[in-house]
Amino acid sequence: MPRIWLTSLVTFLIVAGCGRQAPAPVEPGSTDSVAPVSKATQVPVLYRTLDNGLKVVVSPDPTAPTATVAVYYKVGLRSEPRGATGFSHLFEHMMFQGSANLPKGGFDKLIQGNGGVIQGQTKPDVTLYYEVVPTHVIEAVLWAEADRMGRLALTQENLDNQREVVKNEYRAKIQNQPYSGFITVDIGATAFENWQNGHNFWGEMEDLDAASLAAVTEFHETYYAPNNAVIAVVGDVDPDEIFELVEKYFGGFEVRPQPTPPDISEPRQEAQKTSTSTDPLAPQPALAFAYHVPERGTPEHYAMGLISLILLEGQDSLLYRRLVAEKGFSSFVGGGINLQGNMFDYDGPMLWSGYLIHDVGQDPQEITAEIDDVIETFRRTGVDQETLDRALTKFRSGFYDTQGSGFGLGRAELLSAFALFDDDPDKINQIETSMATVTPELIQQVAQEYLRPTNRSWIFLEAGAAQGGSR
Repeated sequence: MPRIWLTSLVTFLIVAGCGRQAPAPVEPGSTDSVAPVSKATQVPVLYRTLDNGLKVVVSPDPTAPTATVAVYYKVGLRSEPRGATGFSHLFEHMMFQGSANLPKGGFDKLIQGNGGVIQGQTKPDVTLYYEVVPTHVIEAVLWAEADRMGRLALTQENLDNQREVVKNEYRAKIQNQPYSGFITVDIGATAFENWQNGHNFWGEMEDLDAASLAAVTEFHETYYAPNNAVIAVVGDVDPDEIFELVEKYFGGFEVRPQPTPPDISEPRQEAQKTSTSTDPLAPQPALAFAYHVPERGTPEHYAMGLISLILLEGQDSLLYRRLVAEKGFSSFVGGGINLQGNMFDYDGPMLWSGYLIHDVGQDPQEITAEIDDVIETFRRTGVDQETLDRALTKFRSGFYDTQGSGFGLGRAELLSAFALFDDDPDKINQIETSMATVTPELIQQVAQEYLRPTNRSWIFLEAGAAQGGSR
């Protein structure tokens, strides 16, 4: 069944820790633009665009007789207008309710009956669907994805049913789980100025109730169009065969006009922000911080990725060593760039965020003072080349690990994002080079600008359960 991102703190920690994906050690493919990194780390990338605008990426990997099919649509949580919060997630659920040639549950049976995995996710700028299957099932999967792209079963019964499913999911996973709303709602709501970026992506109950069948149908006609999508296939496949199958099943769909995207720009933050809320179910308090980050794909963005590794990610990070190992404020400190995904699969303003849960008697101002000291010292002194080299090694380790896991899903995610947002999936082969060109001087420049206190938001959560609170 489809799932929205970060449904619990545990899931959140897992997702946030898998945010860096890497090329697997395979032979290079037939692309014209190849980044100057070692041959062993090149990912084969074959890329075409159909006449109707559908982007298709194939990356063969004969390691195992399986393949991953990922379909990304360029519509996400912050595409929603006021009065229609939660609509992207609601529609993700609608995509699993059957199509003209597959009854409700038919897609799941097709995949799971062949020992595969099927899933969907809604993120800030994309809604994605993927299947991991034995190679011999590829044609059936592409046919099924085409059927729901062009012939989805949009009925009042399905809408009413999934509306209630989404509302119950929100109650179960956010309202009735401690810390979940803090992670998925409060951080963005505090740090972002633009409503598009910081509203409650899960959806307000009244907005979900107001969603009509006409609106759902229009949404599908508009955004689930071939010219607003990319299909990535990774695994033990013949690229020519995949291109032929995609043309066969998707080539007949017509181009559909796309609306002007909403303004998601953010002003430069000039003053520190603070918010405080109470979670009736939280047994311990929590706190988080958030900084706006450089534009995706810039040298500064890559530098920020390494800064995150040095300061926040892993037990060797400066904040973990200070807050957990030395001070004992918490058993963990987590976070990174883009808590809903990774540092590449978004297209707009984004945050670098960190968070922790601490003891009831601990003064949060003492914790924030230590965080501030670590970050300000980093801004002032920067890093030497040895520290930067360790961060690069750490990056590559996570990059390769994620790329090699999940039967190619990590690779498919990157290929899809670069195709959808940059029209260049071969950017996957430029990531290592871009990281390697970051210098200690650039690290300090980025730290000076983006880690300034006036670019920061503090988010505090009080423990209602520790005070006898209840819903």
